[in-house]
Amino acid sequence: MATQTPQAATPGGGLRERKKQRTRDALIRAALELFTEQGYEATTIDEIAETVDVSQRTYFRYFANKEEVVFAVQEMVEARFLAELRERPATEAPLTALRSAVMVAWDEIGSAIASVVPVELHMRSYRMIESTPALVAAHLRRSSDLEEQIARLIAAREGLDVDADPRPRVVVAAFSGVMRVAGKVWGEGQDCSVESIRELTKSYLDHIGPAIDDDWRTR
Repeated sequence: MATQTPQAATPGGGLRERKKQRTRDALIRAALELFTEQGYEATTIDEIAETVDVSQRTYFRYFANKEEVVFAVQEMVEARFLAELRERPATEAPLTALRSAVMVAWDEIGSAIASVVPVELHMRSYRMIESTPALVAAHLRRSSDLEEQIARLIAAREGLDVDADPRPRVVVAAFSGVMRVAGKVWGEGQDCSVESIRELTKSYLDHIGPAIDDDWRTR
């Protein structure tokens, strides 16, 4: 019975988990490569599975459909941002906390993305999403859900009832709108690096205050 202790089972369990993670990462990479090379609609789940040398059944152990694998890395990026937002000092104003969280996330996310797929591939997949109508709709739906999570986080930080006070949702709507505009401008450019989108995001976020000023006219 001594050989059945949890300690003895741990190495095997850890090995199995690492193998599962490698398979999942390989499926994500294969899918994104195929989607960006030949198009989302033209790529089948069978092709993705065959590229990794696994069965379709194995694919479905990790992802319910093609849409899930498209946004797998993006979900990791969003989770990193939310985690950083939760850690921001309570003394920071809401917009400052949002800006700081996204900047820190961009500083650190490159290595995290690279552990799953090349950063350049992730950036290419972002552009692919923006040019695929079915994925644009999914992206907007997911963004709406994320904005609600962020608004509730901001409300909790400020001790507000998000359903009674509109300010958390208003500030998050402004922040998210700027992020979408920055992403669109970046997606239409030539530089698909993390540094490029980080600097563009920073610049656009810095313009929120001046953009909502009542007087734009040069005196």
